Amino acid sequence: MQSYSYIRDFEELGFGMFVHFGLYSVLGKGEWAQHVHKIPPERYEQTVKRFRVDKNWARELIKTAKDASAKYINITTRHHDGFSLYDTQGLSDYDSLHSACGRDLIAEFVQACNDGGIVPFFYHTLLDWHNPDYKNDFPKYIDYLVNSVEILCRNYGKIGGLWFDGMWDKPNENWQQDRLYGIIKKYQPTAMIINNTGLSELGKVGHIMIDSVTFERGKPAYADNSDRPRAGEMCQVLNDHWGYAAHDCNYKSVKELVENLVDCRKYNCNFLLNTGLRGNGKVNPTDKCILAEVGKWVKANKDFVYGVKCADIAAENADVLTDGQYYYAVIKDVVMTADPNVTKEGVIKKIVVHSDKKIQNAVWLDTLAPVSVQNNILYAEPFAYCTSLSVRVARFMLK
Repeated sequence: MQSYSYIRDFEELGFGMFVHFGLYSVLGKGEWAQHVHKIPPERYEQTVKRFRVDKNWARELIKTAKDASAKYINITTRHHDGFSLYDTQGLSDYDSLHSACGRDLIAEFVQACNDGGIVPFFYHTLLDWHNPDYKNDFPKYIDYLVNSVEILCRNYGKIGGLWFDGMWDKPNENWQQDRLYGIIKKYQPTAMIINNTGLSELGKVGHIMIDSVTFERGKPAYADNSDRPRAGEMCQVLNDHWGYAAHDCNYKSVKELVENLVDCRKYNCNFLLNTGLRGNGKVNPTDKCILAEVGKWVKANKDFVYGVKCADIAAENADVLTDGQYYYAVIKDVVMTADPNVTKEGVIKKIVVHSDKKIQNAVWLDTLAPVSVQNNILYAEPFAYCTSLSVRVARFMLK
């Protein structure tokens, strides 16, 4: 019988960072810049002459991920513009080695991940605006795609998985998925296979070999495990662009992003939070700050998010997760104030835990201070511990 333990390993990672990086990063207009702004291919492709990447970019990226408390990074090895951040070994000269950068950036990324204890994942486009075979000779294009993926699976050591995107562009074509996914398992038997189903088909499986369904900027839900074990993953963007967009300041709040993370874990899904690197490989300072604030919340709550899953009990006004030993009641919108004159009347949240067993040893994770409990009701009073936002976690046991 086939072992799917690697899927459980993926679920225990819990929280990852998505990274969009490519030629479009130089333009600072988002990852679809060539398409949206109707830039002629011959002009867009000249961007390779301006693609100069800082030598320390990968190490700094790993530090940002660790500050955010992310356990894995999924990076765009090739996006829809067809430009590759890795050595395509003669398949194409449209790669980072033939740019002003002149280096294999994925090799640098993987080395930095391995040094920093971060699991590397590879995003790879399925559609391609650069390769003419995508429009003119699709079977030949599939050969190119499979050979590209084989390079990634063969030459960079152990990876966490491959994350595909773009099959929705040609839903009626023969993508030869058995062949594509088979080459992954040949070289990386424990790599996750993920294919983004897009905004219109959230949570759809699509193929028997898919290891995790996706929820792009949508509400997560339980994965379909009817035929075999599967994980789920929701990807989210900090503002409105996946790739770096210099003038996009429509950022989500840290509170909203933390609540997204909690919602994912409630449905046994991972959370994949995106940043778009600048053209030199640097993380945008605003992105770096927001990611660090999310990480501050995770660390303040003792990193409980990684190994948890939905609990077998419910509670009013809270989501309950468990790691098998403890239960965690995640309570949103707890009043936070540093003003001792704020009245508690009417703002204390009551968390009724539905269980025949009794709550014991209840503490707030961020301070380890006792939680007020009476008759299996947790009382969330106004508090002045700013690190936790207004999303607090009560840890307890049932006996």
